[in-house]
Amino acid sequence: MESGKQLTGTLALAVFTAVLGSLQYGYSLGVINSPQKIIERHYGRALGLVPEEPLLQSDNSTLVEENEVHSSVVIYWSLSVAIFSVGGMVSSFLVGFVGDLRGRVKGMLMVNVLAVAGGLLMGLANTWRPHIMVITGRAVMGFYCGLSSGLVPMYIGEIAPMAYRGALGTLHQLAIVTGILISQVIGLEFLLGNDSMWPLLLGLSGAPALLQSLLLPLCPESPRYLYIRRGLEAEARKSLHRLKGEYDPTADLEEMRKEKEEAEKEEQVSIVGLVRSSLYRQQLFVALMMHLSQQLSGINAIFYYSTAIFERAGVAQPVYATIGVGVINTVFTMVSVVLVDRAGRRTLSLIGLGGMCICAVAMSVGLIYLDTFSWMSYVSMSAIFLFVCFFEMGPGPIPWFIVAELFSQGPRPAAIALAGCCNWTCNFIVGMTFPYIEVLLGSYVFILFAVFLFGFTVFTYCRMPETKGKTFEEISAVFQKGRKTVPPGPKISTELEHLKSASDA
Repeated sequence: MESGKQLTGTLALAVFTAVLGSLQYGYSLGVINSPQKIIERHYGRALGLVPEEPLLQSDNSTLVEENEVHSSVVIYWSLSVAIFSVGGMVSSFLVGFVGDLRGRVKGMLMVNVLAVAGGLLMGLANTWRPHIMVITGRAVMGFYCGLSSGLVPMYIGEIAPMAYRGALGTLHQLAIVTGILISQVIGLEFLLGNDSMWPLLLGLSGAPALLQSLLLPLCPESPRYLYIRRGLEAEARKSLHRLKGEYDPTADLEEMRKEKEEAEKEEQVSIVGLVRSSLYRQQLFVALMMHLSQQLSGINAIFYYSTAIFERAGVAQPVYATIGVGVINTVFTMVSVVLVDRAGRRTLSLIGLGGMCICAVAMSVGLIYLDTFSWMSYVSMSAIFLFVCFFEMGPGPIPWFIVAELFSQGPRPAAIALAGCCNWTCNFIVGMTFPYIEVLLGSYVFILFAVFLFGFTVFTYCRMPETKGKTFEEISAVFQKGRKTVPPGPKISTELEHLKSASDA
């Protein structure tokens, strides 16, 4: 049985291939920031609001930047950024449907068509009206990323051995932050973030999908999907052998058989059914709060603010300092990969949220007294770096894979879809409202995030169970303990039996 716990080449290939979708998601998130001024100029020219000459004067960029950006250009630019989140919000509801339609692997393969189409639309932006091409491409890419950000953790959560479930689940977030870092680096002006190359910079968003499409046929399908959803025991056994090497899969198949028997007594749990069911309410509440804590932590505001703070601190090239934040982002996600199966999900979430809360207060103090004491700039900079470190230790990676751990096969696709939609919606709301909140609160803006973070820390301490090293049935039993309806019996009855009795009543 011990060999079944080992990491095999096939498992490594399957996880690497899956997280190429996450890399693409990260790249798409970060790529739009660097060339903002250049894209706005191209929009203005296409709309007839900016003369063509300034576009040729790349050495005298101040001439262009001094001109105020036309309101029509601002609207089209805002739409280019926001439409990505709208696409993700819409498609995240379809994650369960796509994952169950032909399987997790074929699902990821099918949606790659969207990624390539989105990349081509943006890459060919200069061949027609750039504002229409970029907005359409971003919408298609957002639709792809909404599906990918659900399918990838679902697939990895189902194929990962229990001992490595946390570490492999964290690779989804590692790929996202790596994608953001790559987009920041190649978005530098002397590489692709310039007048002539910016369509290629945006078009490369679709490149990982091409590599993933070549590798996915080599990846085994999720054995849980094959056995529980399709009833293909021989195929599931074969898939387990490919993923875990030569070992006796009887125990794994027995666990799946029990789950399949219970699943057959009850229909697949829909999104509406999941929301209405009192049985899953506690799990769902924890899952959604974890995703809320990720988006309402202020991490996006940090990336938005970092360049400005570095400028005020007297850093000569603030863009490189921002890339430094991206490097720290990536390094500490790697630390999380190592720690998550040792320290546990709950511990890392508490350390991360608590640390971010303290950093948010320190950042606020640094911003408020920046003009009074020059050394406060170092407080602000240190707080930014530490904030990012704490985020990537827990609140960054854990919400993505914890949902797959909190729910068994029946409600898992619906739960991942709901949590994904919650994440994308919050991302959109924060992105749209933060500039206004910043104007309203000024230097006190991070006090608001500190209040949120304190609330999430208390919630995590009181309500989030530890899932490290537990089977899906054991995790479900943790939530059932608090329910008065559970009668003492010879064995903990499974969640689907409870759901059946609740619906019969």
